[in-house]
Amino acid sequence: MSLKTPKLTVVGAGPGDPELITLKAIKAIQAADVIMYDALINVALLEYASAGVEKIFVGKRKGCYRYQQEQINEIIVSRAKSDGHVVRLKGGDPYIFGRGSEEIEYAQQFGLETAVVPGISSAMAVPAYQGIPLTKRGASESFWVITGTTKSHQISTDVALAAKSSATVVILMGMGKLDEIVALFSAENKQKTPVAIIQNGTTENEKYGFGTIETISEVVKEKKLSSPAIIVIGDVVNQRNILDKVQQEVQIKQEVC
Repeated sequence: MSLKTPKLTVVGAGPGDPELITLKAIKAIQAADVIMYDALINVALLEYASAGVEKIFVGKRKGCYRYQQEQINEIIVSRAKSDGHVVRLKGGDPYIFGRGSEEIEYAQQFGLETAVVPGISSAMAVPAYQGIPLTKRGASESFWVITGTTKSHQISTDVALAAKSSATVVILMGMGKLDEIVALFSAENKQKTPVAIIQNGTTENEKYGFGTIETISEVVKEKKLSSPAIIVIGDVVNQRNILDKVQQEVQIKQEVC
């Protein structure tokens, strides 16, 4: 057994761009004795780890799990007791649909010292990279962030509530429920509401498609979009075109001058 204090630090790795990570997160990675990382993190971040540190992939790809959550919890505790400091590296922010709080709670039951390093959530960063502000004076006063698929593999009931509001709606893990999402917004006569779907946001593999509630399913087929992707619904999606136009006009003026 290690003489080091058993510790778990749950770290948010950000949305994908390896530069969108906090200094505190990098310091935690550098101090790790074991790193357990998910599928959505940028593996370039593992280069911050000290030489010889064990790196364990515990994520899922295309719905296939290498480890069940219960097994991940057990590995955290066993490696912390045998090696010392375990860093649990999660995409985005670990407390936004990241199950970070569940792992913290489990570790604390076994007397582990625990800490959390917040991350930049993909829910906000990915739309921003495409020039989409989630709130805009005169267009949106608030935004919802909703999981598209619940623990029971059903669409979240909050999507139907969000469809009734004037807020921007950001849906994570919702591509498998896109037809149901479209139906819920259509039922509220929002067929013309702008929609953006951004796959692998903030990374070099980023793909995207823009449309409306009534056209977005065809856009997805045409662009061959799939998970992992973020769905943004609301008038703020149109701000992307406005900002692009302003930027182009500025460039033209600079070239003329």
